[in-house]
Amino acid sequence: MKDKKQKKYTLVSLFAGCGGLDLGFTGGFEVLGKKYTKRNFDLIWANDFEKNACLTFSKYFDKEIVCADIVEVLKGNYPDLFSSRMPKKADVVIGGFPCQDFSLAGKRRGFNSKRGNLYQSMVETVKRLEPALFIAENVKGLLSMNGGDAIETIKKDFAELGYNVEYKLFHVADYGVPQNRERVIIVGTSKKKKMPPFVFPKPTHTKDKWVSVGEAIKDLEKIEENNFPNHSWSRAKMFEGTQGNSIIKKDKIAPTMRAEHHGNIEWHWNKKRRLSAREAARIQTFPDNFIFYPSTSSAYKQIGNAVPPVFGWHIAKAVENYLTKNI
Repeated sequence: MKDKKQKKYTLVSLFAGCGGLDLGFTGGFEVLGKKYTKRNFDLIWANDFEKNACLTFSKYFDKEIVCADIVEVLKGNYPDLFSSRMPKKADVVIGGFPCQDFSLAGKRRGFNSKRGNLYQSMVETVKRLEPALFIAENVKGLLSMNGGDAIETIKKDFAELGYNVEYKLFHVADYGVPQNRERVIIVGTSKKKKMPPFVFPKPTHTKDKWVSVGEAIKDLEKIEENNFPNHSWSRAKMFEGTQGNSIIKKDKIAPTMRAEHHGNIEWHWNKKRRLSAREAARIQTFPDNFIFYPSTSSAYKQIGNAVPPVFGWHIAKAVENYLTKNI
């Protein structure tokens, strides 16, 4: 019999984007001079709606991602697309559902919007697959939406499916990501399996040891544009005082890499140009062999939307250890 530590836990990924969290869960990559070993997860099904993100995902992972509206997939409205059929079981479900419409969550109207339906799609997926554990990633603002009612509604909805639900706010720089990015991780563990409280990963870096943006991207400064994968940048002019028009500091962590920058990604410390897509990817801890398609503007958006793979890897390690100990 195989040692249970070698078990491959089946993984279903919703709102996968280009695959930042998925890369963290699969592991086996090197970035910023460190190797992140393979994790014991088998990605059996993934979904996203954005075609460029799906293109990037499929090329890197060399597997199909169902590029379709998850609401319609769950309704079974893609009869000609066999691969869109979600598996009937999975050990783990992960995803970062959109949260823009949760401001009215206390009255539950926010969950009836189009984006709210996407949140309900994750609830429905967990209901159908009955995973031992699920992970949902979201922005810090989720905790304060509608005076805290949004996060309580989310906890209640998942708890009604038979899960103990916990959440914690993280700063990704505490895990070696050279970026000012705070994110909420929501974890649900199966009551049916009588599992104990989840153990969140401990920080690997103290604030005085945070990785600076200079350490992450300094070698790219003198490389000419397009002479390295995705090393090209926006030509948007400087508009002082507006979002994305600050100049990064070489000895500090970078600002949050945003998805909707509209060309206004931050300026390099040399003040000659904006950050390249590859530099943004490094700041998000994507390895250099992770190529973004099909354009620089699309790459910026995909990178900004993603979960930093290194942070995802530490979450995955904690999940793997937890499952191995408790299943």
